[in-house]
Amino acid sequence: MNRRQPVARHVGAMPPAMRAFWSMALALVVVAPWFGGAFVLHLAVLSCLNVVIVTGLALISRAGQLSLGHAAFMAVGAYASVLMDRYLGIGFWLSAGAGILTTVIVAGALGWAILRLRGVYFVLVTFAFGELTRLALLDWADVTGGANGITNIAPIQIFSLALDSRPKFYILAVAVALLSVWILHVLFKRPLGHALDAVAENPTLAESTGLSVFRLQLVAFVGGCALAALGGILQARYIGYVSPESFNAGVSIGFIIMLVIGGRSSVLGPLIGALVLTPLPEFFRGAVQTQHVFYGAALILILRFMPGGLVSLGGQARWQR
Repeated sequence: MNRRQPVARHVGAMPPAMRAFWSMALALVVVAPWFGGAFVLHLAVLSCLNVVIVTGLALISRAGQLSLGHAAFMAVGAYASVLMDRYLGIGFWLSAGAGILTTVIVAGALGWAILRLRGVYFVLVTFAFGELTRLALLDWADVTGGANGITNIAPIQIFSLALDSRPKFYILAVAVALLSVWILHVLFKRPLGHALDAVAENPTLAESTGLSVFRLQLVAFVGGCALAALGGILQARYIGYVSPESFNAGVSIGFIIMLVIGGRSSVLGPLIGALVLTPLPEFFRGAVQTQHVFYGAALILILRFMPGGLVSLGGQARWQR
């Protein structure tokens, strides 16, 4: 009998020393950008937004599925929010809610149609959906701006405070990132998390015990896409610009790499993966091929020697058995 269990089963059994290490590392990461200059703060904001997006992918992955169209739901949320605010003048909060609701409807419809697919078929359909979304945004130029995108997007306004600077936006980005990780933690500790584990490990057995595999995977898929939409909406407001090429298949693959390297079976995996990999392209500026080689090598090494991801570093033996 194989007694090896997923990493997620023992999140609460993390050694105290490792818990202290990750707590101090997180505190350092949150505080350090304030002293690193404008560009470091910019990377920190992008890292926090990627945490939100990869957290959504982790929720989908927890149910045993893998989406290659995750960036498309960022696009749906971002474009829906920006266009509703621009043409209806409803402000950020209502437009953000409308963007997330639009994404939930689209994800629900797509999930209802494809979640009975398994393995590579599901992955291929999500990839096709991502590309179709990008092409639709390019072709619908009268509304979306086509390849030129939408510029001069107004910053987020909280009462009389406009988040029109990096320090101001960083505070919001950190809060939303930590909130998304906390929500994931709460969900995974509850019966829903255990049910998703059962579905991911053996859908047939889970169905025989009375669990609705389809409904659980649909909830995880829609919830993960909603988090992707939130990240896309905040990113559009922060950068002040949105275009179809910001949501191509390469972006979705990048999120998958963040999840795997951080640790796909852990609550902290999306956080660590996004914080580590978001700034890395700056070290390979002008050497894109070298960056791809590095990512490929990192994936091979992680999957071979540390399948639990970076989150299991230093406590892998106790945490996985």
